[in-house]
Amino acid sequence: MTTSPFDAYRPPEEGRRKRRRDSGVRGAVTGAARDLAKGGQRSWLSRDGGGRREAPAVPDAEFSSYYGQPIVKPVPWDHKISAYLFVGGIAGASGIIQAGAAATGNTVLQRSSRLTAMTCVALSGAALVADLGRPERFLNMMRTVKLTSPMSVGTWILSAYAGFAGVTTASEVLRLLPSRGPVAALTRVTDVLGVPSTIGQAAFGAPLAAYTAVLLSDTAHPVWHESRRELPFVFVGSAALASGGIQMVLNPTGVAGPARRLALVGAATDLAAMHRLEEHLAHLDIDEPVTSGQGAGKLRLAKGLVIAGGLGTLLAGRSRLLAVASGTALAAASALTRMGVVEAGIESAKDPKYTVRVQKARLEARREQGIVHDSAVTVR
Repeated sequence: MTTSPFDAYRPPEEGRRKRRRDSGVRGAVTGAARDLAKGGQRSWLSRDGGGRREAPAVPDAEFSSYYGQPIVKPVPWDHKISAYLFVGGIAGASGIIQAGAAATGNTVLQRSSRLTAMTCVALSGAALVADLGRPERFLNMMRTVKLTSPMSVGTWILSAYAGFAGVTTASEVLRLLPSRGPVAALTRVTDVLGVPSTIGQAAFGAPLAAYTAVLLSDTAHPVWHESRRELPFVFVGSAALASGGIQMVLNPTGVAGPARRLALVGAATDLAAMHRLEEHLAHLDIDEPVTSGQGAGKLRLAKGLVIAGGLGTLLAGRSRLLAVASGTALAAASALTRMGVVEAGIESAKDPKYTVRVQKARLEARREQGIVHDSAVTVR
């Protein structure tokens, strides 16, 4: 007869031999007793009594639930992405501040905001490259333009902004150097490119501050995806209050008026958008990651700092010390908001209940609309 390596566990039968019924019973009892005497319990190989009876080659399968396992694979992000979101937002909003300062002749605020923007966009690019692991991966993303990909569009927004910011920052640096020789020649070039670069930097500033929210919302992480209408307002408001707060710290109170007003607008936008985001997630019953989860503590602290910093900004017109404290609080609030949102989104992907709740709610909404004909899962 044909055999296989698995037959080594039990030699093949030499042929049929008649047995008395009682001998089989005695063999089963004897085998069971032997197993109990050896190990205190019957082994899976001899649970039928041993002897020459056919026994399974593998243990009995034990049922184990798939509940608790992630349905969506969480992104492997750490603090580098949170830093990228934070400094990128400051860079974008600082580009708007420098344009307003240039239009009104506020040279002190113009220089400070331009240097801040260039520093932050450089840090943003460094954080992104550090997360990618190798610098050439960033260059590979620029080989194509894919309008349906927030990552591709965002890469080009960051690159275009950095180009305009480089020209405006160079013009400020050249003004600090003696105007002779090569410095004078470069100054003439930057003067020609000054106005287009100022406008270009401001034009790409708002998209730079907002595109990261679109990038998060384009994933399948429940908290991020379901916040796709509110999250861009949260990020833009957070960027505005942070950039305004930093300029309040870096500049005298007499020239930081536009920065204070931008910070107040950003604080109001951030609070309103974050409240709307929490209400929407609560309606979907997936608000735990932002109210009681891992990132909830950072979000609550950020909200408190926004309120405190906003109130301080209202009174900081004459107090340099209060302006510095308020600006620092607003910048810290922006950083905590980005970290809290990132952690809440990753947490919502790790627990499958948030994904299932959203799917059930979407399915029920389709059924209420009478859409039951295009998919088997929507049939009652």
